[in-house]
Amino acid sequence: MDLRYEQRMKGILLLVGQEGASDLHLAVGRYPMLRIDGRLVPVTREGILTPDDTKGLSDVILREENKKELLEEGQTDFSYNFDNKARFRTNVFFQKGYVSVTMRFVGENIRTLEELNMPPSLYDFTRQSQGLVLVAGPVGHGKSTTLAALIDSINHTQDKHILTIEDPIEYVYVQDHCIINQREVGQDAKDFSKALRAVFREDANVVLLGELRDLETMSTAMTAAETGHLIFATLHTNDSAQTIDRVIDVFPAYQQNQIRAQMASVLLGVVSQRLLPRIGGGRIPAIEIMIKNHAIENLIRENKTFQIDSVIETSLKDGMISMDRSLADLVQQGLVDVEDAFRFSKNRDYFRMLVGGKS
Repeated sequence: MDLRYEQRMKGILLLVGQEGASDLHLAVGRYPMLRIDGRLVPVTREGILTPDDTKGLSDVILREENKKELLEEGQTDFSYNFDNKARFRTNVFFQKGYVSVTMRFVGENIRTLEELNMPPSLYDFTRQSQGLVLVAGPVGHGKSTTLAALIDSINHTQDKHILTIEDPIEYVYVQDHCIINQREVGQDAKDFSKALRAVFREDANVVLLGELRDLETMSTAMTAAETGHLIFATLHTNDSAQTIDRVIDVFPAYQQNQIRAQMASVLLGVVSQRLLPRIGGGRIPAIEIMIKNHAIENLIRENKTFQIDSVIETSLKDGMISMDRSLADLVQQGLVDVEDAFRFSKNRDYFRMLVGGKS
């Protein structure tokens, strides 16, 4: 390994932490770029990266098996532990024949919901003995961080066996009251579905799935939720109704009525979130919370998910909150700018009404 690149990479990764960046991008023809509060910022002191630079810097972090996968597949995913101080969810890939690197910073300390400015009512999901909880939102909007807070709460307050299945492992938990086994796809398990099927033989109480990726994983997750397991998982969807539709639509048409009934039975709730620039610096979440009640259960069974937004909006007393109301609350508390909130609103006329016509 070239010591010059090793020292250079170390300096860049230290800068990620010092600047509070969420991501690092290394691409030929650009400065190293940090994503800070959602915006890309160049590290001009490093100079423009050459093909040799991105290759040399990537060699610092790539294990031999990842180098092999990069050459064979054109990309590789893995977690990188930097000086036992910070972890990075990393993707190295080819573009135009050159190596590019994207690294997502994963904090060493797992923050509580209160520290994340998330509603503590979400802890109610952790007190269930079985069922399915889905956390939805675009890439980079804090889904993994929210799930880590929920899992760590169980770790500190209950006596359970927790299994995580991730690609790659992000947050590393320090076992407290719980036994926690963390499995990384590719290293500890061949794929998500096989690792999830093994859960039935591993006496697990709580399972964290990094992502519901395919039909087999979704089907097995719902069966596990039916058979005494509490399942937490993520989906790259925008809201509760779309999340439910996405799961059901993965299945062939002849199975969908059965899957709707199963989903209506096992689903505990859906949490959808967005991270917005916070006035004064940093980012803060806006959150939609759907908690399954009889009305929601019936809408799922009857394929009327388009009515779920109305139920959420009229169920504030039950702990539900719509995205537009959450955004409006942040504006009224002076935490986010109304223009930033407006970009994420679902019903813009309704949002304008909530904030008094400010947008």
